[in-house]
Amino acid sequence: MFPQQLTDTRVFEIAQALLDGFDKHYQIFRTTSGRAKQRFEQADWHGQQDAQRARIEFYDLRVDEAIEALEARYQASELPMEVWQQVKLFYIGLLTGHPQPELAETFFNSVTIKILHRQYYQNDFIFLRPAVSTEYIDDEDSNGQTSFLAYYPNKDNLRDMLRQMVVNYDLAIPFENLDRDVDHVYDALREQVGNVRLRTNFQIQVLANLFYRNKGAYIVGKVVNGFRSLPFALPILHNGKQQLYIDAALFGEDDLLALFSFARAYFMVDMMVPSAYVQFLRTLMPRKPRAELYSAIGLQKHGKNLFYRDFLFHLKHSSDKFRIAPGIKGMVMLVFDLPSYPFVFKVIKDYFPPQKETTREMIMSKYQLVKQHDRVGRMADSLEFTSVAFPRDRFEDELIEEIRKFAPSVMEEEEGGKVLILKHLYIERRMVPLNIYIQEAEGEALEHAVIEYGNALKDLVAANIFPGDMLWKNFGVTRNGKVVFYDYDEIEYITDCNFRKVPEPRNEEDEMSGEIWYSVGPKDVFPETFGPFLLGDPRVRAIFMKHHADLLEPDFWQQYKERIQAGYVHDVFPYDRAKRFKHQRAQLASQPGDEAPVDEPVDVQPLGGTVHDQGRLTGFTPGGSDAG
Repeated sequence: MFPQQLTDTRVFEIAQALLDGFDKHYQIFRTTSGRAKQRFEQADWHGQQDAQRARIEFYDLRVDEAIEALEARYQASELPMEVWQQVKLFYIGLLTGHPQPELAETFFNSVTIKILHRQYYQNDFIFLRPAVSTEYIDDEDSNGQTSFLAYYPNKDNLRDMLRQMVVNYDLAIPFENLDRDVDHVYDALREQVGNVRLRTNFQIQVLANLFYRNKGAYIVGKVVNGFRSLPFALPILHNGKQQLYIDAALFGEDDLLALFSFARAYFMVDMMVPSAYVQFLRTLMPRKPRAELYSAIGLQKHGKNLFYRDFLFHLKHSSDKFRIAPGIKGMVMLVFDLPSYPFVFKVIKDYFPPQKETTREMIMSKYQLVKQHDRVGRMADSLEFTSVAFPRDRFEDELIEEIRKFAPSVMEEEEGGKVLILKHLYIERRMVPLNIYIQEAEGEALEHAVIEYGNALKDLVAANIFPGDMLWKNFGVTRNGKVVFYDYDEIEYITDCNFRKVPEPRNEEDEMSGEIWYSVGPKDVFPETFGPFLLGDPRVRAIFMKHHADLLEPDFWQQYKERIQAGYVHDVFPYDRAKRFKHQRAQLASQPGDEAPVDEPVDVQPLGGTVHDQGRLTGFTPGGSDAG
């Protein structure tokens, strides 16, 4: 046993051991992210996917390692609380001058909350509030490179400066025709800027390292002119001939919000000072919460930490009550929300109806699959929490009874019933359930929603995901009209499914029978049978059959399955095809080879019209939302 007080040297060693654990984690994280450049240059798409999955697992592995080391060397779980209070103070001192102090604080929390009892989850022992500022951290690395670079062109050399900006990323393979691509970027920029007078401070600022995801690399930056700035991103892709090309020029906050959407996989980007990257990104997307930006660049654990701090702040400054979420109740999840808060809370039920052959462990594995998968903008990110404390008086009685009835093992009460503990839950961005949206929509809004639903399915198929339960209620509509899938308990890989055509009836009795006369395996899927469940509304059926009738054919699904099994990784662009430079659209249309997908989603404009012109330097105020 340890004495009540340890020497300062011993306490300092514990703090140092914790920081060493974090430093090891971030070194591995940064190395894996940095190698994304090489994988992109080599067109190693499967390697990129493997690295993405592995990187998500790194954090928990390092946390477990740190706990084991602390237990072996210091019997950490037996240390008195006075020692842990001292450890935190020494740890704060060690973070002075550290390039990732906010991440190190989160790592400290992740380790200590697995050692301490929940009653000590307070700021004396863990970082409920940040202790070290991330403002003005020295972001110059050993090579003298800072987090972002600034270029100062004039009207005469703007084109040349844009070219040099691209060249400076030092990609190891050549561009197909860089001058042509720069001309397109230049023309697109001039279209955005118009005849605006270039002010004294006219400049182009770009983050120093490329952002990698799926099969693309992205230059991310902004054009500054006087008191205005224009966010932009330039996607760089492979042409299938070991050459690169710039595919589009994305301008304005809405295009950047779509690129950094909560429904897309995390980027890989090499950052010595991540807070500097997040601060820069916030100047491009001021309405995007810092929590979502940290998650978008692969630092989802710190994103979750920031989310929880924001949630506690909201609870303190609101008075409405948690309620059962509107909509059709699920058979697997109990869903509730707080009307004033734009997220929903999902708890796995303790038991399921007979038709749901699943377990809690299987459902959790599905959510983990989604976390590690390339979500291609069609699957909402979920934040997983354990042992979350809520004020009991903020819950409606009906909701409490619902939890007691369907998930009693998840709920505990403490402090004489004043505090409600939920042992496990998921939190997701709130969306309008698609079935409710379609019931209320008419005309163009209805057509948009149905087309978007089909697009969502096709994007999921391209990402090797079969949603399982394809009912409208399992999809949501974001605030800018994007349809996103959010019910994961029945998802499967496309490559694990067997897509079949319904056999012809053997005789008249089969044809008239209400029962299935043919054998059905556990992974068999019959796309022809989707229609009766999805297309009962004649308005919906007419739109769906016009744009997405191929989804009812087994050949459509089978073609994708065969291509994925052959090793092909599909392109799913985080921007409308209409934004692509015309020569690229024409080239892909004329070359239906390896780079052409089996079928592409239908182009639709976001509800409310085009967002292409939003954020112009001419003074138009950016609009839209951070959803989707």
